[in-house]
Amino acid sequence: MNGTIRANIKPGMTVLIVLKQDQPTSKLTRGIVKDILTKSPTHPHGIKVRLTSGAVGRVKEILGTT
Repeated sequence: MNGTIRANIKPGMTVLIVLKQDQPTSKLTRGIVKDILTKSPTHPHGIKVRLTSGAVGRVKEILGTT
């Protein structure tokens, strides 16, 4: 599922994000959403979230709920 629409993302979902330092390589990090940081309903590069691990990045793919 697309990670550019805020309404698609809820805390507790498993997602793939790209961290700020990984943007040049597009390396993805898997985790569970703790907080949604983007306030706008959409963002062209992905909604910014904080994972339960503390990592912050933009959602590239939504894998589902845990």
